[in-house]
Amino acid sequence: MLFTDYSFIGFLAVVFVLYYALPKKCQWPFLLAASYVFYFIASPSYLIFIAATTVSTYLVSLKLDGLDAAQKTWIAEHKGQISREEKKEYKAGIKAKKWKWLLVCLFFNLGILAVLKYTNFTIANINGLLQAFHSDRQLSFLNLVLPMGISFYTFQTMGYIIDVYRGTSRAEKNLFKLALFVSFFPQLVQGPISRFNDLAKSLFEVHYFDPKVVSYGLYRILWGYFKKVVVADRILTAVNTVIQNPDTYQGGFVFVGMMFYAFELYADFTGGIDITIGIAQTMGITVTENFRRPYFSKNIKEYWKRWHITMGTWFTDYIFYPISVCKPMLKFSKFSRNTFGEKIGKRVPVYLSSFVVWFTTGIWHGASWNFIVWGLMNFVVIMISEELEPLYRKFHGRFHVKDKAWYGVFEIVRTVLLMSAIRMFDCYRDVPLTFRMFGNMFTHFDIRALNAEAFLGLGLTGADYLVLFICLIVILSVSIFEERKGSVRDMIFASGAAWKYIVFGVLMLAVIVFGAYGIGYDQSQFIYNQF
Repeated sequence: MLFTDYSFIGFLAVVFVLYYALPKKCQWPFLLAASYVFYFIASPSYLIFIAATTVSTYLVSLKLDGLDAAQKTWIAEHKGQISREEKKEYKAGIKAKKWKWLLVCLFFNLGILAVLKYTNFTIANINGLLQAFHSDRQLSFLNLVLPMGISFYTFQTMGYIIDVYRGTSRAEKNLFKLALFVSFFPQLVQGPISRFNDLAKSLFEVHYFDPKVVSYGLYRILWGYFKKVVVADRILTAVNTVIQNPDTYQGGFVFVGMMFYAFELYADFTGGIDITIGIAQTMGITVTENFRRPYFSKNIKEYWKRWHITMGTWFTDYIFYPISVCKPMLKFSKFSRNTFGEKIGKRVPVYLSSFVVWFTTGIWHGASWNFIVWGLMNFVVIMISEELEPLYRKFHGRFHVKDKAWYGVFEIVRTVLLMSAIRMFDCYRDVPLTFRMFGNMFTHFDIRALNAEAFLGLGLTGADYLVLFICLIVILSVSIFEERKGSVRDMIFASGAAWKYIVFGVLMLAVIVFGAYGIGYDQSQFIYNQF
C-alpha cells in the first residue's frame, strides 16, 4: 500500500478520525494496531521479521538496563569497602557482558537484513568468480523476499539498542511502546531513521485535536503529494526513456537524463518525507526533518549534512566514530604516524573510517555493485576535496572571491553537477555502462540534437514540459525563501485565513488536475522504497 494508493488515502482518513475519536489513553495503542495492519496489508509474512527485531531488541535492552542497575546497586552496597582497582575491574566485567549482549542483538538483526538483502548478491559474485576460473559449477539463487522498510526499521532499532548500551537512552520497559517506535507506519516505508529519545517525546503523549496543528500537517502532506505526483511521476517518463535506451540517447541527452533524474529524485524523496512528516504532524507527533535544501550546498560534505540527514548522522554516530576511536584503530593511527610521518599518518585512520562508512552507505542502498561504487565515488570526491583544502585557502586568500554572490552560485552549481554525475550509477545500474555513458556525454555531445522534436520523443508533451518548468520555479522559489527567511507555511498562516485557504486550494487543484495519473497510469513507488 503506497502513499499514492487511493486505498492508503482511505486508510489514512480512517486512522485520523479514530485517532482523535478514541479515548486519549488509547491513542498510541491504536497507532500500533494501525501500523501492524498497514504492514499486514503489505504482506502477512513481513510481520514475522519486524516482530523478531522488536522482541529481540526489547529483551536485550532490558538485559542491558538490568546490568546497569546491578552495577549501580553493587557499587552503592560496597561503597568504602572496595579499592579503586576492584571497582574498575567490576565495571570492566559488566561492560564486557553488555558488549556480548549488544553483539548478540546486532548480529541477529543485522543478520536477518544481510541474509534477506545480500544472499543472492553474494551468490551472484561467487558464480562470477567460478565462471572467471572456468568452472561449470554455479550456485542456485534463493527465492527470498525483502520485507518492506527492513533497512530503515533495522537501522532505527539498532541505533536504539546502541544508545541503550551507551547509556544515552533508557530501555523502554513497555514492549508495545517499543513496537510502535519500530513500526510507526508513516516512516516505515522510507524513513526518516528516527532516534528513540526524539520520537518518543511526542509518540506516546496524549494529543488533542488542534485545527492549527492539523492544518500544518495537511499542508505538508499536500506539498509532498504535489512534488511526488505532479513533478516526480511526470518527469519519470522522460528519465526512463533516456536511461533504458543508452544506444539511442547519447551525448547531450545523457546530461539531460542526469539532470532530469536529479530533479525527479529530489521531488520523489523529499515529497515522500513531506508526506511522512505531515501525517505525523496531523496527529501531533514530531518526526525528525530529513532534508534541508540540499541543492543549495556549496560542497559535497555540506550536501550530505542536508540530504537524508538522519541516515548521515546514523552512519556518523554508529559507524564512523566507533571505528575512529576503537583500540585497533588507535594502534593503527600510532603506527601510521611513526611509519608515514605526522602529516600523512594522522589522515590514514580518518580516511579508513570514512572508506568503511561510504562502502556501507553504498551497500545499504542496494545489493549491487553500482551502489557500492556510488558510495565509494562519494568517498573519493570528499577525500580529494579534503586534500585540496590548503590550495583552496591559498586561492581564496589571493583572489578574495569567497564572499562574492557569483562564486556562491558557482559552488552550488558545481556541487549539483558533481552529485548528479555520481548519481548516474543509480540511474544506469551497471558500473561499466555508467562510466561509458559518462564519457559519451562529452565525446558525443551535439547541441543540435537537443531540439524540440527530440525532447518530445522522450514521452512528454509540450504541456508536460510547461508544467514541469512552472513546478521547478515554484519549488525553487519556496526553497530560496526558506533558505533566507524561514518557513513558507508560517508566512502563509500569518497572512490570514484567506491566504491559507487560497494556497491550500491551489495546491489541491494542482495535485488533482496536473497529477500524473489517469487512464494508462502506471503507479510508481517512491524511489527509496527499494532500499
